[in-house]
Amino acid sequence: MKRQGIGFIGGGMMAEALIRGFLNSKLYKPTEILVSEPNGERRQYLEEFYGVLTTSENPTVLQKKTTVILAVKPQVMEGVLAEIKDSVTPNHLLISIAAGLTIKFYEKRLPEGTRLIRVMPNTCATVGKAVSVISKGSFALDEDLEFAKRLFSTVGLALTSEERYMDAVTALSGSGPAYVALFIEALTDAGVLVGLPRDLAETLALETVRGTVELMSQTKKSPYEVKSMVSSPGGTTIAALEALYEKGFSGVVMSAIKKAYLRSLELKVE
Repeated sequence: MKRQGIGFIGGGMMAEALIRGFLNSKLYKPTEILVSEPNGERRQYLEEFYGVLTTSENPTVLQKKTTVILAVKPQVMEGVLAEIKDSVTPNHLLISIAAGLTIKFYEKRLPEGTRLIRVMPNTCATVGKAVSVISKGSFALDEDLEFAKRLFSTVGLALTSEERYMDAVTALSGSGPAYVALFIEALTDAGVLVGLPRDLAETLALETVRGTVELMSQTKKSPYEVKSMVSSPGGTTIAALEALYEKGFSGVVMSAIKKAYLRSLELKVE
């Protein structure tokens, strides 16, 4: 069952994606959503385009809504928490989507017993195709976790996990759209190299990736099974795979994810 209204502190890209998801799924009406945002032009845009309510005052959101999504950049979060801490009550559920800030970070800076949920979505939320991983704070209820899962299901797949996996989640799915975009760009360049017009090469690359994902999703086939389906004995695909193996393609990908993971550990703030 939905809770009466929802608030956002921060009205940026990810907040907008969630607002759009909530409205498209009819989880909330526009007038049930209140967004605090310091930029006047951004407030006007959100009001006019989505019909939501806005304010320039962060504490106002806590005073009017008991479920609040913290959607500001990590580097300004400490200042925001200092501004709102006196407005936080045991009735509030705070949901953070800021990367790199642990649940402990919030629990140190907010009243004891504050119910907190941490979420790591990715940028695909802007088209309703995110994968979001959700972790529960020390004082959050099981029903809070399920509620957060329902909220983030409006912008894609929502999963739950222990917070200790969040750095690995950040490295894989949080940063993942960049890796996929780079792969599609490489496929496109390869098509141009062998004589295709760039627009055709890009369409072929994009649709091949899209179709392969759909094939795996619908058939539940593993990556190995799909690879085997395409690789005829002595054919073109196995020749290409040989080159990828020789160049250490899989190892490079694994090293990249590990680098991102280690960097996430370095940036983590408690």
